[in-house]
Amino acid sequence: MQEYYFDTSIWIDIHEKRGNNGKIANRLFRKIIKEDSIILYSHLTLLELRRNGYSHDEIMNILSISKPNNLKRVHIYKEQLEEARKLCKVNDIPKGDILHAILSRDNDGILVSRDWDFQLVRHISKVKLPEDLV
Repeated sequence: MQEYYFDTSIWIDIHEKRGNNGKIANRLFRKIIKEDSIILYSHLTLLELRRNGYSHDEIMNILSISKPNNLKRVHIYKEQLEEARKLCKVNDIPKGDILHAILSRDNDGILVSRDWDFQLVRHISKVKLPEDLV
């Protein structure tokens, strides 16, 4: 069973049905559920959704589109935060994006994102565009 760690923007694409990006992300989401695979998320995902203006209830609604058995919250550990802090200085990539990559790697997931800077973290985690997986 494969696990996928969605970048926050993928969740937003699905929720807001953002054009073609939303359609592709939604197709990937349905494929993952059909295959009975797992979508990973973290507290960082929740924080980023909050920073994007979503209320607690809206965030729970966004996550609830998945079946409970297909959704898994992963924990962030002190060592991961420290690694992200060090790597963001070296790579000039936002700490949150590096932390998403680390969380994906440490949980054997594929990081799904459209953000250009995630292409710079391929040495940390497997990174794919949604259309590469549908």
